[in-house]
Amino acid sequence: MKLRRPSRPGGRRAFGLAVAALTATALLPAGVAAAWPGSQDVYVSPWGNDFGSGAVWSPVRTLPRAQQLVRQRAAHLNADLTVHVASGTYRLDQPLVLDASDSGSPGHRVIWQGSPGTVVSGGKQVTGWRPVAGRPGLYSAPAPAGLDNTRQLYVDGARAQRASGRLPVTVKATETGYTASSDALAHWRNPSDLELVYTGGEGLWNVGRSGLGQWTEPRCPIASAQGTTITMAQPCWDNSTKRLMFADIPGRSVNMVGPGDLTNGRQPSYVENAFELLDTPGEWYLDRSARRVYYLPRKGENLNRADVELPALEKLVDGRGTAEKPIHDISFRGIQFSYATWLGPSSPEGFSEIQAGYQITGERGWATQGLCQFTPGGACPYADWTKEPGNVSISHGQRVEFSDSVFAHLGGAGLDLGEGAQDSTVSDSVFTDISGNGVEIGGVSKPNAGGADVTARVKVTNNHLYGMPREFTGGVPIVNGYSQSNVISHNQIDHVAYSGISMGWGGWPDKIKQAATANVSRDNVVSNNLIHDYMLSLDDGGGIYTQGITGPSQADGEKVTGNVIHDQWGLGKSVYTDNGCTYETVSGNVLYNAAYANVASTHVDYRDSLGNNDPTVISGNYWEQGDPDGNIKGVLTQGNHLLSNPAAAPKSIVDNAGIEPSHRGVLSRRVDGGSAPQAPTRIGTFAVSGALYVTWNPTVAENGAPVKDYLLTASDGKQTVTSTVSAKDFKRTGYTMIPGLTDGKSYTVTVAARNVFGTGMPSLPSAAVTVAQPGSTPAGVVTKTKALPSSDAVSLHWAPPAENGSAPVISYRITVSDGRTIEATGRDTIVSQPTQKGMTRVVDGLKPGTAYTFTIAPVTGIGVGPAVTVQTTTVTG
Repeated sequence: MKLRRPSRPGGRRAFGLAVAALTATALLPAGVAAAWPGSQDVYVSPWGNDFGSGAVWSPVRTLPRAQQLVRQRAAHLNADLTVHVASGTYRLDQPLVLDASDSGSPGHRVIWQGSPGTVVSGGKQVTGWRPVAGRPGLYSAPAPAGLDNTRQLYVDGARAQRASGRLPVTVKATETGYTASSDALAHWRNPSDLELVYTGGEGLWNVGRSGLGQWTEPRCPIASAQGTTITMAQPCWDNSTKRLMFADIPGRSVNMVGPGDLTNGRQPSYVENAFELLDTPGEWYLDRSARRVYYLPRKGENLNRADVELPALEKLVDGRGTAEKPIHDISFRGIQFSYATWLGPSSPEGFSEIQAGYQITGERGWATQGLCQFTPGGACPYADWTKEPGNVSISHGQRVEFSDSVFAHLGGAGLDLGEGAQDSTVSDSVFTDISGNGVEIGGVSKPNAGGADVTARVKVTNNHLYGMPREFTGGVPIVNGYSQSNVISHNQIDHVAYSGISMGWGGWPDKIKQAATANVSRDNVVSNNLIHDYMLSLDDGGGIYTQGITGPSQADGEKVTGNVIHDQWGLGKSVYTDNGCTYETVSGNVLYNAAYANVASTHVDYRDSLGNNDPTVISGNYWEQGDPDGNIKGVLTQGNHLLSNPAAAPKSIVDNAGIEPSHRGVLSRRVDGGSAPQAPTRIGTFAVSGALYVTWNPTVAENGAPVKDYLLTASDGKQTVTSTVSAKDFKRTGYTMIPGLTDGKSYTVTVAARNVFGTGMPSLPSAAVTVAQPGSTPAGVVTKTKALPSSDAVSLHWAPPAENGSAPVISYRITVSDGRTIEATGRDTIVSQPTQKGMTRVVDGLKPGTAYTFTIAPVTGIGVGPAVTVQTTTVTG
């Protein structure tokens, strides 16, 4: 393992301090210096020498050499041993592999202590950029020596986009891939580099569904394209299209998670990694056969001066503890881990996603992996699918600490504390710009683990996780498998593509009326977190999502308390108690601006034949749901408070949620690169005379500054019309309108986000829509209306109309008998109608003891539909 000199100067101040310390040590009397605290420490500097002793006056230059010195000293510790890593970039040619011999001793730790600016990198710099003849604006450079493949490229710390776009052909699925409408792909450069992506989600105008569930975004490589025959890579294709189905349960896959077929008439959402699609500033392509990198610079980028990085390693730190010989008593503090990739999705395995970054892998994985007793030959335990690997990973780690660190610019999961993690902590750290999951705790392959295999007493506190996942959008900032006594507390999670925190596993058998997987989980706590602007890309998740058995009793089950969760974008809940979620307590949280529920859902408990629901306590929350007290077959709801508006939430809960005051410096530790925002996704449109209504999913990665507005461009192939909408207005309505279009012409639309750094890449274009009057058929009527009162507000509930009429629903008009008219807008109004998910809105400013009547009418692009009167309701005194 070799560590090269940093690319840029650094560490001079730290080295100067080392020299000063040397001077001070030299002045001590003989014999005292040898016993001076810290004399066993190891010093590392970019300007050191690996032939040095590692002492303060003779620092080594590489982390592997420092590791050798630690191993020589760790067995004889009489105090903590600190590896002082000076400021600078330490480029690894191989992962730093740890085992039990790198551990401290009971009572004494090995501490890898960074300085401001300490970066452990698995990247290689790209230099030698030259313009490409005949392609204005396009540059290329030789691929760095030793780099065979990668999935990411960064320019001055900002992630670039692999060249992507819509397929230039229509395709029809076959047993081995697709038949295309033309041979266009066969003539592209390197067709076997292409990757088809299938975005989940539903409910957007003119956006076809694809994927393996609305919470997933699987992707499969193309193996070859010959003529009109597209052959997909195996085993990804079979693992995504041949999932077993129950013969006696129509539509239910044996794995019980999502549909059984990736295709089923669906088109891929887009294609990625094609030279031919290099057409937008910010896009790049690695031609592996020619060993050249291509990039279209963004405005203001100068490749002669820019730091361009290609991640080469898949792991930066690879901790290989075992149950017999765990890694223990080791800390990493003040270090940034960056520029690692994950090549699994580029291999024939692809990324056949199940949920939360777990995937089906291996030959015939579709027929056996994790299917256990539900099919002959199924591998046990049930739901033991393959987890995303961590770019920093520790297996069987005891008393392991990561603090005051940064996990950024990473291509897999950020940090994996695998099965057997015990008494370990992750604190005061930043997780951002990560392709997949942020922090992974434990796993799902040992539901009945014991001894050193149990994941227990792991604390994840005071971290900021945001702007992620960037590539595998079904990932989650914090994922926790089967575990005991873990605490996830006082974190801030914002601007994420899917759920914020995912807890538990193995609950899906209740879909076929069987009990969830028995497991060792108990006493886990998710408390005082601040989660907002989540589910920005996918649906069917939550701020905090839990499924499976959480403990042996209500007292020992999972506790979700004191969290503040608001501003969900996709369809889901604030706190989602999904399949098989037993013995969870949801108490004292502030929950608002969710799509269709604050706390849900209720499932039958199939551990017996009594017909009860999974035992759950929902108490003392401040929410918009407004459910009355009651006990519905084991789901106890009591003492909750209708939140008339967010400002009415108790200050004690709001102020205590998120990063604690003494730790809030982590919120100002930005590593975004300072660039224009990532492109929005899932552009949907519908037409009226002279205009298009447009909706989209907002950007996950704002890249160092908030999105201020969006630029929309409608094109008929000859002319373009542009329009803008502020981010604030779009968040309020969930849509905007582009006027000034010509009836009879067909338009596509792109959307780009803008911040103070500029305009980001435009989205992929929407489906083409012809502008015309859609007719005058009104929408149907809302149903299932009810009003749930408090002392000064009412929670209104209704189901969307079953029929759209001529145009989709864009909002609802609520009239109040006191003379007010309220327009209920937002993304949920757009997606709830086609999915038939319920709607909730709170009407405040009401007088105690007064009777009110409400009407609710759907609003479309062509007018207001019929109103339905909600029964008269008296506000409580």
